[in-house]
Amino acid sequence: MKVVIQRVSQASVTIDNKEVASIKAGLLVLLGIVDDDTEQDIIWLCNKIINLRIFNDENEVMNKSLLDIDGEVIVVSQFTLHASTKKGNRPSYIKAAKPEVAIPLYENFVTHLKTLLGKEVQTGEFGADMKVQLLNDGPVTIIIDSKRKE
Repeated sequence: MKVVIQRVSQASVTIDNKEVASIKAGLLVLLGIVDDDTEQDIIWLCNKIINLRIFNDENEVMNKSLLDIDGEVIVVSQFTLHASTKKGNRPSYIKAAKPEVAIPLYENFVTHLKTLLGKEVQTGEFGADMKVQLLNDGPVTIIIDSKRKE
């Protein structure tokens, strides 16, 4: 499981000209899933996400977590995070999990994150053509791969 986390002042997701998700201060989480991802990947990543100290404290030092600021979250499925560009110029997405594997893991990820935060987690729509808007705050963008745990 791979995520790209962006600290945002605001973010939204629009599908077919209809806004389906919108947040103020918090995180936009792009989530990519592969076939061998498990519940353990979900648990580890969700805990890492909510506890990352990437929000400024009163001294403008990144010292606060999503929990500390009572921040909001949008999770968007993003199979292209597992693109392979090794050969040629057209990316291959063969590593990305097929919907029958990815959808349940995506839904479990959102549910687990919601449980840890104690509030709603907004989402896009799995497999939809989404327009994602964000105002990256910082900018702060972090990539985490549950298989590498770096």
